[in-house]
Amino acid sequence: MAAKDKHGSSHSKKRGQISGTPRDGERPTPKKDKQDRSQSKKRKQISSTPREGERTTPKKQKFSPSKPGQPPSKVVKKNFSPKFASSKPGQLPVKGAKKTFNFSKSDKSSNFPEKKEPLSKREGRLLAKELAEARKKKRKRHYTLEQELASLWEKMRRRNISKEERSTLITKALQKMKGKIPEIASSHVSSRVLQTCVKYCSQSERDDVYEELRPHFLTMACNTYSVHLVKKMLDNASKKQLEAFISSLHGHVASLLRHMVGSVVIEQAYQLGNAPQKQRLLLELYSTELQLFKDLVSTKESRLIDLISKLGLQKASVIRHMTSLVQPILEKGIVDHSIIHRSLVEYFSIADKSSATDVIQQLSGPLLVRMIHTKDGVKVGILCVKHGSAKERKKIIKGMKGHIGKIAQDQCGTMVLICILSVVDDTKLITKIIVRELQNMLKELVLDKNGRRPLLQLLHPNCHRYFSPDELASLNLSIPSLCTKGENSDFETQAKSIEVGDTGENGSENVSEVAVADPSDNINHEENLQAVDGGKKDPFIRRLELLVDSGLAESLILTCIENAGELIRSNFGKEVIYEVATGGAGGVLWSTLADRLNALHEAIASLAALPKSDESEEEHVLENFHSSRTIRKLVMDCSTFASTLWKIALEGKCELWAQGHSCKVVCAFLESSDTVVRDLAKSELQPLIDGGSFKVPDTKLAES
Repeated sequence: MAAKDKHGSSHSKKRGQISGTPRDGERPTPKKDKQDRSQSKKRKQISSTPREGERTTPKKQKFSPSKPGQPPSKVVKKNFSPKFASSKPGQLPVKGAKKTFNFSKSDKSSNFPEKKEPLSKREGRLLAKELAEARKKKRKRHYTLEQELASLWEKMRRRNISKEERSTLITKALQKMKGKIPEIASSHVSSRVLQTCVKYCSQSERDDVYEELRPHFLTMACNTYSVHLVKKMLDNASKKQLEAFISSLHGHVASLLRHMVGSVVIEQAYQLGNAPQKQRLLLELYSTELQLFKDLVSTKESRLIDLISKLGLQKASVIRHMTSLVQPILEKGIVDHSIIHRSLVEYFSIADKSSATDVIQQLSGPLLVRMIHTKDGVKVGILCVKHGSAKERKKIIKGMKGHIGKIAQDQCGTMVLICILSVVDDTKLITKIIVRELQNMLKELVLDKNGRRPLLQLLHPNCHRYFSPDELASLNLSIPSLCTKGENSDFETQAKSIEVGDTGENGSENVSEVAVADPSDNINHEENLQAVDGGKKDPFIRRLELLVDSGLAESLILTCIENAGELIRSNFGKEVIYEVATGGAGGVLWSTLADRLNALHEAIASLAALPKSDESEEEHVLENFHSSRTIRKLVMDCSTFASTLWKIALEGKCELWAQGHSCKVVCAFLESSDTVVRDLAKSELQPLIDGGSFKVPDTKLAES
């Protein structure tokens, strides 16, 4: 029976029994809602029934009989169009029939292999133990082989060993490594043994190693340890082997150049190859067509501009291809190789304004310092300095901080330093970073073949006596798309191509194109080469600030005074002391440092005034080959020095110095264009000439 609570509602005693009345706290359900729910259920039931004219779907057949005596198998049903079905097995499809596929358990077992039963714990332990023992034995064999090779290596790499004994040890080591050379080449221990064997073995043994490694060269080129063996093999390879190796690189040059280790192999092959082989390696970097078809272009067209015009390539497509190659290389910092420098020079010759600017921005900084050790790298550096903004030039100069001395003494790097001194207007920054480092090593620079060139550029800019025509032409490089002399569209018609050839070690010549604005007909070609474009500041004011205002000139004069004897006798120092003693081109030093220059003249004259002695170890400055000719030039070009030298060293002593190399110095007084200098010596030299003790050429005597 239902019991009533205090509210008067009844509930069922049995748990779970549903009562019509709500429980405590439960909201009563209205009758109208119950009616609506029942109606919705009825609607759902009615909607599931098929309508008139609607096709009914037959019920799913759960089982179909298979064979008598076997349990029924499940049916895998696949929906087909009702037009085609099979009525009986083995008959053609009948229209309107229904097709079913029956698979029995025997069919499933034949079509699908059964899963292996999992190993028990004991079997798993035994299998793991067997595998561990096998790996241990393999490592032991490898370790034993490494030990044997290491002991042989310690003997064969000694210097005090005979050739016969070393040859025996190498043959023994190669026999042990036979068949395992590719694996050994990748080991950080055994690869060194193999390198030593390749270095000292016979040619036949080297050929055998080459044949075994030939299928694995591309893989080894990207390995940190085996790459050294590949380089050693290339160094000792014959012409035929080098040709085969470069041919195997076809299609892989671009990908290997983007690899930190693989790029070393490409550079090695590029350095050892001749001109056609170098050209084949470069062609893959220019365009996809040239990368796929290696026989498309003859080796006569070395410049990218000529290739584009001859083959009808799309310039925009070539720029996109080279940009996609150059950008990853620069991002990874792989900029030390000459093949990359060469490709960048060609890239600048065709690049549009935005592409060239992006590359200059990426190179501005320490990256450029790593590039200026090659001839093409110098061209890239000069182009970056000339066409870079003030901010980018500042980054380049700051990136050189701490390396100025090394750059100045490098044959190629010194040209970039000269370009900075000739182009950049920020003389305070140059003084702070470049000039200060040069001041600390002036004597070393003056006596160095390349180190003296930045000083000579400041003293006598673009002088053909100190710079070759190719070097002067490199200072005049420019990028066509960034050239500011006129419209870029008319540049190609107004440009003049100057070919600058650099001969490699193997005698091959690399030719690059330099775009220079075409000078007018009435301007001398040599003067055009010497005109270095760049900053807006007046060149003479720039030189004055870098030489005089910075204190470099005063330090240089003091260095020349202290080491006058050593510098004037040396092959390279004589040119610096000559330019300093004459006051520089345009008399840049005379305005503020006249007293210092007079002191230098007296120092040189005092050396000439020393008595002639056979016991002295050093040759007298008037009889030395280099110093006598330097003093002769000073007498002819600087009247102040000529007067000082005559008064201190030669007056009354001309008869003593009338023979040998010193007679050239005495004759210089008669050859001088200054009448005061000629009059100084004429009264003393004329009696010697009349007496025959002093011979002067007829032309010189007539001029005097």
